[in-house]
Amino acid sequence: MGAGAAGLDVAGAVPAKRRRALAAKTRGGRPRQARRRAQPQPPTALQRLFRACRAVFKGPGTVPAPPEVALLRAMLDRMRPEDVGLSPDRFIRTRDNAAQGNLTITQRIIYKSDNFSMVMFFLPQNAVIPLHNHPGMTVFSKPLIGSIHVKSYDWADPDDQAALPPNHQLRLAELVVDDVFTAPCNTSVLYPTAGGNMHRFTAIAPCAILDILGPPYSIEEDRDCTYYTDVPYSSQHPMTCNEQEGRRLAWLKEVEMPRDLKMHTVRYSGPPISDR
Repeated sequence: MGAGAAGLDVAGAVPAKRRRALAAKTRGGRPRQARRRAQPQPPTALQRLFRACRAVFKGPGTVPAPPEVALLRAMLDRMRPEDVGLSPDRFIRTRDNAAQGNLTITQRIIYKSDNFSMVMFFLPQNAVIPLHNHPGMTVFSKPLIGSIHVKSYDWADPDDQAALPPNHQLRLAELVVDDVFTAPCNTSVLYPTAGGNMHRFTAIAPCAILDILGPPYSIEEDRDCTYYTDVPYSSQHPMTCNEQEGRRLAWLKEVEMPRDLKMHTVRYSGPPISDR
């Protein structure tokens, strides 16, 4: 064999050194330069909602502007049970629990910061979240599954003559909502002093509710939850015809957290969100 053939393989076609280099480049069955990077997935509905909340909620003492409220409301109106990892099986078990007399309410915290929180509540049929307030908070509530009766109040004008309490334990409030909401339905919004800041939920059927609270409850920042019982206005104060017309009044009395309220927190296991 002549000197010119010394660097060729048996077939005499490609130098052995070059073949080794080609083999290194084609490991895995195709050239490295032909491999494509995985395309980034579009953000989930929950991730988009989280980003919007992070931009809207500025912290304690602030209330979202009307365009910001409209943005979050529209996004929540489009949310589906699947967007937060819910399945029918969860509610079959809830129905079974209610049949056995278990009225425990479950909450799953999706996200919580100083500015806002995203929480899901699961109520078995006939379960009740008692009348309670949301001090200094703006709250969006979106029923995802089931039916729920909502009764809510706002404080009446303290200068109103009808607001003179018969005793110091009662305070006058006006009824804002007294209705049943069945999913799919629109999102409701309450504000620090309007929209039904104090409300009670009663599950007509097993239900799931997605709440966004801005800012969240905080004992350290004087935003603890207070519970109330409502007393008919007429039982303490006779109403004139003018007062009865167009107004639905009640006295609210502050009470301790009801002993029969059973609520516990479980780990959220739905679609993740990124805080980056």
